[in-house]
Amino acid sequence: MLDTIGESAAILLVGGVGGTLLGLAARLGKFCTLGMVEDAHFGQDFGRMWMWVTALGVAITMNFGADALGYIDLSATGLLSTRFSVPGALLGGLLFGYGMAQSGNCGYGVLARLGGGDIRALMIALVMGITATATIFGVLSGIRNGLFPFEPSPGAPQGLAHWVGDAFGLSANAIGLTVGILALLASIRFQTTGHRLRRVAWGAVVGVAISSGFIGTYSIATQGFEPWPIASHTFTAPVGDTIHYAMYSTGLLPKFGIGSVLGVLIGSVIGSLIQDGFRWEACDDPRELRRQLAGAATMGFGAVLAAGCSVGQGLSALSMFSATAPLVAVSIWFGAWLGLKHLIYGFERAT
Repeated sequence: MLDTIGESAAILLVGGVGGTLLGLAARLGKFCTLGMVEDAHFGQDFGRMWMWVTALGVAITMNFGADALGYIDLSATGLLSTRFSVPGALLGGLLFGYGMAQSGNCGYGVLARLGGGDIRALMIALVMGITATATIFGVLSGIRNGLFPFEPSPGAPQGLAHWVGDAFGLSANAIGLTVGILALLASIRFQTTGHRLRRVAWGAVVGVAISSGFIGTYSIATQGFEPWPIASHTFTAPVGDTIHYAMYSTGLLPKFGIGSVLGVLIGSVIGSLIQDGFRWEACDDPRELRRQLAGAATMGFGAVLAAGCSVGQGLSALSMFSATAPLVAVSIWFGAWLGLKHLIYGFERAT
């Protein structure tokens, strides 16, 4: 494939195919982080939570299974070869979750809404992406670099499965496969009866999309000549990358994340046409739009501190057992719960 279409196109294709699956899952499968938190806390419905566990179980099983079979080296991924800031993970996750609630969706969900014709989602995506880029490279970068630095870790992989394996003389792949299979079985067993087949199926689609990113980029990185990073889906910084590439593409190499963003848009457009038809929507309440844009900026800043969003950390990094991924996932959940309580009951009740 690399000889036929080239490495750049192959990277975009891997991201685009996985992103399209994620876009379809958001529109047709109702896969949504904020919806999961809202259902669990305010609707006593844990179906989407178990759908998330299905996705995680499939991704974990595929990742560690591929490593065991030699199709990928998990320790070569940036998620396991970088030492991330624990305070950054906690604060960034909290800010991202709160901003997600204020915006009405995470970066992934915003792209899915944009694919259905929601103009508000376009504004949220632009603000979130620009803020993330400013935090990585621009005026806000000093805060992240100075207070919450990321450091390369060329030694032992920074992964929970690898740490446990080294401590007890076990194989990290065996630990990952065991946890992944148990998570998948539990998610099927406890899934809501009336929606079990649909939710398990779409959860599995999401898990395949997440793992395909790692496996696909690893294959291109090891067979090609360019130093492509081994990565999977995340939807904050890549939105900023997509904006930047659209403006200054000359001399720039496309990234996996750009293909992923475009794929989600394509998948969500297809899903909206299948579901109930594509239609343009706008915001008719300036106060609501101000709140959503402020939430978008908070998401962009928080995701960079945490080194990922609800998908980037809650699925991609967690499926690798990255050391800080559980901290970010819990912080995002708590921040989203706090933000939802703020919206529903007001600030005094939220505290």
